[in-house]
Amino acid sequence: MKKILLVGNGAREHVIAETLKRSPQEVSIIAYGKARNPGIIALSDRYEVGPLDTFEQLKKLATEEKPDFAVIGPDDPIADGAVDALLELEVHSMAPLQTVARLESSKSFTRDLLAKYKIPGNPKFHIFLTEQGVEQYIRDELGGDFVVKADGLMGGKGVKVSGEHLHSAEEGIEYAKKCISKFGRVVIEEKFVGEEFSLMCFCDGENIAPMPAVQDHKRAYNGDTGPNTGGMGTYSDADHSLPFLKPEDIEKAVEITKKTARALFEETGAEFKGIMYGGFIVTKSGVKLIEYNARFGDPEAMNVLPLLETDFVKICEAVINGTLDTLDVKFSKQATVCKYIVPKGYPENPVKGEKIEVGKTAEEVKLYYASVDQKEDGIYMSGSRALAFVGVADTIGDAEKIAARALSTVNGKVFYRDDIGTDALIQKRIDHMKELRG
Repeated sequence: MKKILLVGNGAREHVIAETLKRSPQEVSIIAYGKARNPGIIALSDRYEVGPLDTFEQLKKLATEEKPDFAVIGPDDPIADGAVDALLELEVHSMAPLQTVARLESSKSFTRDLLAKYKIPGNPKFHIFLTEQGVEQYIRDELGGDFVVKADGLMGGKGVKVSGEHLHSAEEGIEYAKKCISKFGRVVIEEKFVGEEFSLMCFCDGENIAPMPAVQDHKRAYNGDTGPNTGGMGTYSDADHSLPFLKPEDIEKAVEITKKTARALFEETGAEFKGIMYGGFIVTKSGVKLIEYNARFGDPEAMNVLPLLETDFVKICEAVINGTLDTLDVKFSKQATVCKYIVPKGYPENPVKGEKIEVGKTAEEVKLYYASVDQKEDGIYMSGSRALAFVGVADTIGDAEKIAARALSTVNGKVFYRDDIGTDALIQKRIDHMKELRG
């Protein structure tokens, strides 16, 4: 029997729990989150509700249960040192220590790391600790095409791009000032033009094992319009690439991640153990790094984990033990489409505390509960993304149809994007890259 402590209560943690339970080994899950996720409850032997921003209750649970290891899902507890706190009890985690988790929690740390170790993929960038020079850099150095990044975690909403979220240099300067006021620094960098993709890799500190590439859709509304969100949906293809990518694009992204893992150890003396998740963009001049995250993506976890054929428990242990190179990590050759149901008004002014009802869905669709709370009389939304539906099939088109059919089974004050994974939207991506590559 393997006893595993699972931290987090979102859809990402729901699919992690499901994948752990698929192991041929006998698995007991002890779950800990800040709300009651019905999907995780059904898969767990014990479910505790408590804070994720302090760790005393989590450590008490670990002391009582003595798990073989922990899997920590969300970015905030990883950045705040949950792995370090559990290590004090000799509980190892499938997640990185706080010092190397700065790869996600500090945009400036990552840009400086790539620059120092001459790792390809960096943009032209500058880190500002005060307002001095911000206006000159945006207007003169970058010519009005820029990205402003908050140097801290903001749930995927801290990055603002000129022409999309910022409609003038003045707006960019104002947002940069807010970032400096909140975090003490801001990263301003050149704007990349291309198509984004997520490439997550298992990493044991030295060795990496790539997962299928995924494309996320951050904008709230159809046609990639509206404010940034945590991600409205995602798709992956059966060949583990994406229709607009070339094989060398994936190879380049893998190489950047390998070099980053080595650089992290050289810089900090700590091995990055967990998920190194690169947000990349392919441009006319090659693959560039937008950012790194230090955990599974959400929604991307719902695309890749249902395809995982290798024992997930063994992968977690290999990551912790530094023996990932001894495993052949395999994923089934299928396509996936994930579509999120979110509260009306999300992300800027979402309704909260509203009850939702999920009707009967087809057997082939996968349902993952996200930011909801299970109460005696039903399921209530917290104000963030609520439910994820995933279709798995031989083609993206068939997977999209499976996920799309399930969306109409949800009743409540909700909305969703219905264009994710459709032929029309994917063709738009292909045409865009053809035009850029010439």
